[in-house]
Amino acid sequence: MEKPGRHAGQTAADDTAPELLFLAHRIPYPPDKGDKIRSYHLLRHLSRRYRVHLGAFVDDPEDWRHAEALRSLCASVHLVGLKPTLAKLRALRGLLTGEPLSLAFYRHGGMQAWVRQRLEAGVRRIVCYSSAVAQFVIDMPGTRRVMDFVDMDSDKWRQYARTRAWPLSWLYWREATRLLDWERRVAATFDASVFVSAQEAADFCRAAPECAPRIGWYANGVDADYFSPERPYDNPYPPGAEALIFTGAMDYWPNVDAVTWFAREVFPAIRAQRPAAVFYVVGSRPSAEVQALARAAGIVVTGRVPDVRPYLAHAAVAVAPLRIARGIQNKVLEAMAMARTVVVSPQALEGIDALPGEEVLLADGAAAFRQAVLLALQGRDLGPAARQRVLQDYTWGACLAGIEALMEAEHTAVDRLRGTHAAMAAADALVVPARLVRERTP
Repeated sequence: MEKPGRHAGQTAADDTAPELLFLAHRIPYPPDKGDKIRSYHLLRHLSRRYRVHLGAFVDDPEDWRHAEALRSLCASVHLVGLKPTLAKLRALRGLLTGEPLSLAFYRHGGMQAWVRQRLEAGVRRIVCYSSAVAQFVIDMPGTRRVMDFVDMDSDKWRQYARTRAWPLSWLYWREATRLLDWERRVAATFDASVFVSAQEAADFCRAAPECAPRIGWYANGVDADYFSPERPYDNPYPPGAEALIFTGAMDYWPNVDAVTWFAREVFPAIRAQRPAAVFYVVGSRPSAEVQALARAAGIVVTGRVPDVRPYLAHAAVAVAPLRIARGIQNKVLEAMAMARTVVVSPQALEGIDALPGEEVLLADGAAAFRQAVLLALQGRDLGPAARQRVLQDYTWGACLAGIEALMEAEHTAVDRLRGTHAAMAAADALVVPARLVRERTP
């Protein structure tokens, strides 16, 4: 989670730059949670070359105060307030129309009108961030459209369905099915679509093989200068504490599931052997279930903090025990950048090229997680190697280097960006042509 205002000094491209429409399901600032970190850095990167017209939704009233920071990057900004309760009621219309609830959730006449105005004014390059906003430009011929799906959201809903009882399980299965149909339509219509990892791209190609020639990926990055262990940070932990840290938005169900599982199934056994161990859950908007964890000895739920770096810098171990996950976990990359030893589940490591046992500790299941954390507490320090991996492969400049090619190329652009990756070989030998990042090295 990056500090708000960190990059607000950058200004928009000059008036002679080509124009681009950037649509996002959530305001891409401040970069303080997973999807906003990626969307912000993509927006910032594009704003150096294009006059960007940004259209986005605001679902947190606190975020309105950041509109000015975005205006410094963009030629124009159109933000629409989203009241979650009303939007959820609107989403239920999808049950009557047969469409994904996600589309009905974000349907907005004002946003549609603003988009049409931008296109009528001559904008011909479009980036959509999240499939739900593609509805505003799905029928706009004569434009160059690039879709950043990030993750395969339809499969995320499928994972949710497996963890919930009826009727939510039925509702989530329905959303997974309808959303996959929509994702396939978008990918078939847009000029190019990208995901956050080779594995995500391969999964989508298996589900939508007809779209494979238009599918690519670029990894998430980290601002390694900002997330640097070299700066002095005040210690937020009690004296003598062996702090285990989990970071993330704590109203997000996969994060809630991860910390509750760890707190109940793993942490008690760790604390029995290491009485100084404390488990810190650091992140905004903790749900009632997460807040209840603080009743147990040794568990602290902080809520939103002004700067996550002191918590990472002084933590003994960072944990990412995710059981439901898609794509790349920013929390893992940020902890690695801060030279922490990170214990990850297989789901949390997906899409990150880090060597288990050398750059991260990989653990599957409660017993393995307990043993890995205890090993780290006993002195197994993988932090320096973890940071080196980030510096080598996960800077934003390297990750975003190929995006302009997609915006400017003809319809055969993805064919000219052909490449392979070890993760693709592991995914039924599928090759995603539009690979946008260089080969990883061990």
